[in-house]
Amino acid sequence: MATKEDILEQIVEEFLIHRGYFVQHNIKFLPRKDHPDFIAKKDSNHSDIDVVGYHPKLKGAEKVLAVSCKSWQSGFHPASKIDAIEKGKKVSGRMAWQSFRELTVPKWSEAFIQAIEDVTGTRNFTYITAVTKVRGDRATWESYLPFKNALGGNPIRILTFEDMILDIQGSLSTTLAATEVGRMLQLFHASGMQVR
Repeated sequence: MATKEDILEQIVEEFLIHRGYFVQHNIKFLPRKDHPDFIAKKDSNHSDIDVVGYHPKLKGAEKVLAVSCKSWQSGFHPASKIDAIEKGKKVSGRMAWQSFRELTVPKWSEAFIQAIEDVTGTRNFTYITAVTKVRGDRATWESYLPFKNALGGNPIRILTFEDMILDIQGSLSTTLAATEVGRMLQLFHASGMQVR
């Protein structure tokens, strides 16, 4: 079993499994060495796609979901993140764009799309930013044209912890869930506790 870096990745996995997706974690990618902008000192450390979901029965961009998990306790403020990226600001000791290199640096965007194609056979996917909570308007992030262009026109969505938990809860039955997260949510339900 692949190591999941944090609970948000586990929630994403549970959410996708309940929707019929096959899931793979931590897909490594880095720019190709023959890319004209490749710089060995800066581009030799892999980045990874936290979770990739593949649904054999769906078509179009929903067939493949590429999920980047951002489990920041303070939540996710789309306008502030875009502002920090556009203005070259540092956030928590690193440049803001570095948390979103696949959305902001062409050689990394290309590598990201290629990694998706390598594991799923398609360059058509939905990019999801999974977050603890959204502070502000999701559409600011989801419709930001430079990000959409970087991903070859593929759609971008934000998915919150609450979105996923409510969806999972709505699909649970009394049959033993397939994952630890699902079982935990079943126990909350069986005990009469309200997660909301």
